[in-house]
Amino acid sequence: MKRSRDTAASELFAALYPRLAGWCRRLVDDDETAHEIASEAFTRLWARWSRVDEPSGFLYVTAANLVRDHWRKLERERRAMRRVTSEAAVNSPTEQADPSVRLLVQSLPERLRVPILLHYYADMPIREVSVLTGRKEGTVKADLHAARELLRVHLRRSLDHTL
Repeated sequence: MKRSRDTAASELFAALYPRLAGWCRRLVDDDETAHEIASEAFTRLWARWSRVDEPSGFLYVTAANLVRDHWRKLERERRAMRRVTSEAAVNSPTEQADPSVRLLVQSLPERLRVPILLHYYADMPIREVSVLTGRKEGTVKADLHAARELLRVHLRRSLDHTL
């Protein structure tokens, strides 16, 4: 049993790791961090191997959550640097109006964020996003639409504040 488990895990790793790491690379813009996130996703899958029905979906959702945590950490570090370098940055109204798409995607609720990351950042078709998230294709389409509308509103509001 252990032999077949190890073989299945090795085959899954060989088949999915390059794509998962590449997807993470596009999201975090750093090779080392991308490989750490992809490796951590596989480590978490391995720990739950017998309880996971859809390993591919588990890997992508786990990686999306790890990417979100990475983005949050970076934002905390940026805020800390702004506080250290300038007292004025603490009260700056532009901090709330950052038009960065990455920050806006990060701020979406998970229900909307995961389909956006899988469809637009991982270039997965809606059918595959549906399978990975366990949602109907119509629901995925509706979530993508809702997420795009939220992003559009936030971007418009951010641009209005900067003019």
